Amino acid sequence: MSKIKIFSLGGLNENGKNMYVVEVDKDIFIFDAGLKYADEKMLGIDYIIPSYEYIKENKEKIKGIFITHGHDEHMGAIPDLLTEVPDLKIYATKFTLEIIKKELLEENIKADNLIEIEPHRKINFGKNSIFPITLTHSVPDSVGYVLYTVDGAIFYTGNFVFDPMMTGAYKTDIGKLAYVGKQGVLCLMSESLYADKKGFTSPNHRISKIIRETLVKNEGRILFNIFHAELYRIQELFNEIMNTNRRVVIFGKRLDEIVNRAIEMGYLSFDKTRFSNIRHVNDENVVILVSDEREKPYSNINRIVRGYDKIVKINENDTIVFAAPVYEGMEKSATRIFDSIAKKDANLVIIPTKKYLEHHASSEDLMLMIDLMNPKYYFPVIGEYRHQVANANLAKAAGIKEENTLLRLNGQTITFENGKLIDNGEKIKIDEVLVDGKNIGDVGEIVLKDRELLSDNGIVIVTVTIDRITKKILAGPEILTRGFIFVKDNADLIKEAQNLVSEVLKENTKPNYIEFNKVKNGVRDKLGKYLYEKTECKPMILVVIQEV
Repeated sequence: MSKIKIFSLGGLNENGKNMYVVEVDKDIFIFDAGLKYADEKMLGIDYIIPSYEYIKENKEKIKGIFITHGHDEHMGAIPDLLTEVPDLKIYATKFTLEIIKKELLEENIKADNLIEIEPHRKINFGKNSIFPITLTHSVPDSVGYVLYTVDGAIFYTGNFVFDPMMTGAYKTDIGKLAYVGKQGVLCLMSESLYADKKGFTSPNHRISKIIRETLVKNEGRILFNIFHAELYRIQELFNEIMNTNRRVVIFGKRLDEIVNRAIEMGYLSFDKTRFSNIRHVNDENVVILVSDEREKPYSNINRIVRGYDKIVKINENDTIVFAAPVYEGMEKSATRIFDSIAKKDANLVIIPTKKYLEHHASSEDLMLMIDLMNPKYYFPVIGEYRHQVANANLAKAAGIKEENTLLRLNGQTITFENGKLIDNGEKIKIDEVLVDGKNIGDVGEIVLKDRELLSDNGIVIVTVTIDRITKKILAGPEILTRGFIFVKDNADLIKEAQNLVSEVLKENTKPNYIEFNKVKNGVRDKLGKYLYEKTECKPMILVVIQEV
C-alpha cells in the first residue's frame, strides 16, 4: 500500500503550461512540461512557464519527466527547465524527442538525459512502472502514460481523439486501453479542452476539403499559415498539392527542419523534388508554408503582412490561408492580421474553428475513454475551468460517482492513501515564470504595470541641473515627454509644468542643502495632479537632478 499525491504545477484553468505531478511515496513522476503563450495584456512577455521551484527542491526524488507529444503547450518549457535543472531525465517517443532535441540545439543547451521510449514497452522504477500507450493526435508518436502503482493504475491522456482512419504513427491502440481498464484504474486524468463540444471530434478535424477548394479556386500564390508541429494537417496539405502542379516553399528555419526531418523519418510523405528554395517565393504558382516561432504566435505571418519581411511581400493576387488555430487571448492580434490582409486586397481564407476542429477529445471521445478505462476516480485536466466542469459533467453521465469526480486548480492536491481518497486540503506552492527574451523570471507584476502605464499614458522626464555647493538652479527645469503629448502644440502646459517644478525645488531647498527625496516626491505629486487635471492622463514621471 502507498500514499499517492496528484497535483498540477500548470495546465488547470488555463490553456497551455501543462505540467502534472504524481508522487508515489518517495518517487515523483512528472507528465509534460509545457509553456503558455502570453496574451496582449502581458506587454513584452514572450511566453509563460510553470515555476520550477518544486522541481528544484525535489529533484533527487524525480524519476523523470514524461512528454506525451511534441506541442509547445506540453513540452515548450523543457529548454528553460533544463537550464536550471540539467540532470532531469526526459522521456519521450522518437519523433517527440526529435523536436525536443531541435529546441535544445537552438538554445545551445546540452542535454545528456534524453531517453527515447517505445510505445507499449514498460519502464520499471522499483515497485512502480510507466507504460506508454499510443494515442491519436495531430502530431505523430503521441502517447498517454499509465503509471502502475500497488494501489492501481493512474492514466494521463495528454491530447487525443478517436479516429480509426488515422493509422501508423497516429493510431490509437484501443486494445491496450481496454486491457489497462480491465486491470483496474485508480484515477484517469483526461483532457478537457473540447468537453463542451457534442459528438466525436472525427471527422471534423480533417481539412482536406477546404485545402482542395483553395488550391483549385485560386491561381496566384497561396500562403498557408500553419502550426509547425501539426504534421497531420501538413500531410493533408501535401496530399492535395500532389494533385496539382504547384511547388512548395517552406518559410522559416524551424518549420523547414521539422518537415524535412519528418520526411526522412517516414512521418510525412511528399515528393521532395516539389520543394523550391526561398528564391522562388515570388513565383505565381507556389505554395508558401509559414509557421509561428516557439514563443511568439503569428510572428512570421504578421511580419509578412505588415510589409516588414525582406523576402515575402503580399500583393492583391495572393491568397492567405489561416490554418493555424486562433489562440485564446490572441484574438485581437489575429483580427488585426485579418484586417491588414484585407487592406492589401489579398484573398483571406480562415478555416472556421467551429466547423473544423483541432485534434482534441469532444464529449463522445471523452466518454469512450472513460468507458475503456473504467476508472474509480476521474480528474479533468488540460483546459479552462469551464472545460474541466463540462468534463466532470460528462464523467457523471458516464457513470462516475459525483464524489469521485475531482475538480482542482493548480497546486491543489488529490491524495490517496491505500487506494482511498483523503481530503486533507493540502496545497503545493505554485507560481508562473514570465519569459522575456533571455530574461527568465526577472519580469514580475511591477514591471508589467510599468509597461502598461508607459503604453497607455507615456512618460514625462523632468531634468534639473543645480550647483553642488550653493544649490542654485543652473539649468532647467527641462521637461521631455514621450508618448504623452506633442510638446510644440502644448507650450503653455509645459511652461506651467516647469513653474510647478521650480516651486517644489524652492520649497525644499535651504542654503547649501536640498532634500532630494522630498523634491522628487513633491514633483511627482504636484505635477501628476496638474497633468491629470489638464489631460486626464497619468504619465510615468521621472525626476533627474544633477549636481555640478
